[in-house]
Amino acid sequence: MEAPFVYGRIADKQNFTDRKDEVALLSQNFSSLINTVIISPRRWGKTSLVNKCARLLSEKNKDILVCQVDIFNCRTEEQFYTAYANALMRVSTSAWEEFVAGVKKYLGRMAPVVSLSEGSQSYELSFGISFKENRLSYDEILDLPQQIAKDKGKKIIVCIDEFQNINEYEDSLAFQRKLRAHWQKQTSVCYCLYGSKRHMLLDIFNDYSMPFYKFGDILFLQKIKREDWIAFISQRFADTGKQISDELCGMIADKMKNHPYYTQQLSQQTWLRTLDVCSEEIVAEAFNSLIGQLSLLFTNIIDSLTSRQISFLIAVADGIVNFSSKDVLKQYQLGTSANIKNLRKATLEKDLIDILPGNVIEIQDPAFEYWLKNGYQASAK
Repeated sequence: MEAPFVYGRIADKQNFTDRKDEVALLSQNFSSLINTVIISPRRWGKTSLVNKCARLLSEKNKDILVCQVDIFNCRTEEQFYTAYANALMRVSTSAWEEFVAGVKKYLGRMAPVVSLSEGSQSYELSFGISFKENRLSYDEILDLPQQIAKDKGKKIIVCIDEFQNINEYEDSLAFQRKLRAHWQKQTSVCYCLYGSKRHMLLDIFNDYSMPFYKFGDILFLQKIKREDWIAFISQRFADTGKQISDELCGMIADKMKNHPYYTQQLSQQTWLRTLDVCSEEIVAEAFNSLIGQLSLLFTNIIDSLTSRQISFLIAVADGIVNFSSKDVLKQYQLGTSANIKNLRKATLEKDLIDILPGNVIEIQDPAFEYWLKNGYQASAK
């Protein structure tokens, strides 16, 4: 029997959990061509949310094309343009011949090469080594969605995942100005930009001195509520002929602090161990096993940190708020209060903590937090 819980890949259809308000908002923004920025930590379901809204919109309105671009592996401006052009051409064509004709029509001046992967129907375009020097090519590619929308009489939603990566490009500020200059003029296109590094995205979209300031709506994705998890987990168990009480569903959500990825993972581990009726012992066994599986990964993370960074994370896990107090500095061996700013910055850049509204600091990974407070500290004593 196929396990009824999904994590580590896009959750769709019956695997998609709640997010009713977010789906309604994002779908409305897509339909109205309102630019939207989605910000949340890793594994909170941003891609699943975008995919859900894209599917609903595509089924409802055939005059809207949704183009999804993942720039996680794009480390340069040139790689961005290639991925961007490929995604736009794929979503606006349906066959090899049409793809080739579209590339020739819109990008022919840049002499792109179109290739077909062996043994599949996957095809892509690439540019020659002179592409980097041809600055005019960039403008042509950035105008591509508006041109396609105009020619086909459609609207285009361009969704770009891991958008914060543009901060790492050479002369990132100039690149951002270029994107904004082109995108703000497009009347048949809107953009959904999202990523997992909150601090980097806030630097791009929430700083009035930056080109993308006030670019569109900012949606801070929240965790799925406990009561929604209870209903979801209970239903998925029931769908597969197994029973679990609401109390135990809530226990699963609580142990993982409603974290979407981990709540699904612990639910699956619990489901796999349940023959007919789940028990508290089964949930505990599944949780301890999961922490054990992850302990090597967590140990590797610890090995990459300084002793004060580790102590700072333990303080965060313990719920410390005033890190600069003399007692806290002494208890956790953090040195002087001047160190706190650097410790916070270092752990934030490593995606180990998140800074919530009100300047509240929390560990991003609830399993790592549990291990820090229990497994690691116990072994370190």
